[in-house]
Amino acid sequence: MLLQFTCVSLFLSVVLALYVNQRWWPVEDVVKTADPSRDGLISVQTFGERIVLFVLNYIIFGMPEGNSPHGAFFLPHSATECAKILWRNGEAVAFYSVKMKGSLCDGTTSQCYLLPVLDTIFVQRKYRRGGLGMKMLRDFCQSFKTEDALGISCPISTAMYQVCLKYLQTYPEEQKRLWEVEAPGDWSQRVNIWLKIQMESSLSGRHGIHS
Repeated sequence: MLLQFTCVSLFLSVVLALYVNQRWWPVEDVVKTADPSRDGLISVQTFGERIVLFVLNYIIFGMPEGNSPHGAFFLPHSATECAKILWRNGEAVAFYSVKMKGSLCDGTTSQCYLLPVLDTIFVQRKYRRGGLGMKMLRDFCQSFKTEDALGISCPISTAMYQVCLKYLQTYPEEQKRLWEVEAPGDWSQRVNIWLKIQMESSLSGRHGIHS
């Protein structure tokens, strides 16, 4: 079923509905629930939750809201990928996904991730600027308390850098743990995010003085 959705979304500029359980569902209904227990960040486990993740990731993000030149485009996640959906007032408003330490980087090599990596993070446009990005980043870091290093997939968007800056200012104890990484994330493929922010800020200041 998920593959059928993928084909439909590739050939249409706008997806209006999905065919699930022998009926058509408007896209906006797929990401809603009447279950009051769905509130906050919940791990994706069921087939239905995978459909919601697909809609958020590939249809809402990939089509109507578009991909800015400062962001990245994400393909549908595999059925084994770790992800959490953020539910609020009966609607799936955001999600993030994680490449687990020890999992394969891709299907073409035997390389495995050397640290947990925050791979995708997305908040619906109408819910942005409400602290949800920071909430998900905090949840990611808290989920791996015993890890000395955590990664965020390279390249990090401008908006995500702003989230990281605010987060690392709020939780300075995390400044040594967060790294921008390329797979599989060995020491030659990671840059400390806080250090990079400080260096870029310093360079911007110098350019301003020279100007």
